[in-house]
Amino acid sequence: MAEMTPEQLRLLRDVFQNACGFVLRDDLKFIAERRLAPRLEALGLRDFGTYQRYLRFDSRGKEELDVAIDLLLPRETYFFREPAQLTTLVDEVIPRLAQDAIGRSLHVWSAGCSSGEEPYTLSMLMGSHPLLKDWDIDVLGTDLSQKALATARHAEYGPSALRSTTPEQKAQFFDLAEQGRVKVKREFKERVRFGWLNLLDAEGARLLPSMDVIFCRNVLIYFDTETRRRVVQLFSERLRDGGYLLLGHSENLFSLTTKFELVQLSGDLVYRKPRL
Repeated sequence: MAEMTPEQLRLLRDVFQNACGFVLRDDLKFIAERRLAPRLEALGLRDFGTYQRYLRFDSRGKEELDVAIDLLLPRETYFFREPAQLTTLVDEVIPRLAQDAIGRSLHVWSAGCSSGEEPYTLSMLMGSHPLLKDWDIDVLGTDLSQKALATARHAEYGPSALRSTTPEQKAQFFDLAEQGRVKVKREFKERVRFGWLNLLDAEGARLLPSMDVIFCRNVLIYFDTETRRRVVQLFSERLRDGGYLLLGHSENLFSLTTKFELVQLSGDLVYRKPRL
């Protein structure tokens, strides 16, 4: 397997960080070598220095960059992940949203949705909530990976994606498919739409509707501080006044922005965009 020198790691880090914000840290060197080495062989390139030049200057570099990003970005996700936060959503956030909503509609964004388990989970929780009966629930999932988005749109999953799903949830929200797999039931699938979006693309994000809730869990940890500020600014622009931002439990907005207030609910901490 090709070995990456410190200089080659630095150059590749610059390529990925400029493209999507992802920081290829030193501790990810072995993973990058293992996942990208087959691409060197497929392209007939001798080392990672040649590979980074291919990504930057070859006419096919943009296409290959999409492949490389897809290979490197973490994809760990499953249905009903971080249940305490979801309980807070159901028991406390949704009642507040239902009380404050203009009209009977809610817009929810799952940023960095990977293969779709999170936005479908949100569709299931909101679509079955008694306070939101007959409401228009619109859930958007965005990601950098076209491969992950294709899996999301197919809406069929194996046992690994269901490891935090109870038998009752499985019966309520899924239909059985072949070989022990399941498919998201139509009524919950139809509320979710997917699209490709780079979180560094502020202009592209401005095409999105104003959101009531944004989920971005375990994404900011892969960015540097300045990129986090840019992404959080984007969230502030897309979130309506009084809307909620839910991050992963290892993430926070300290030192990044003053545009959100930290709200202590009985089940969890969430961020809210203040009303003007």
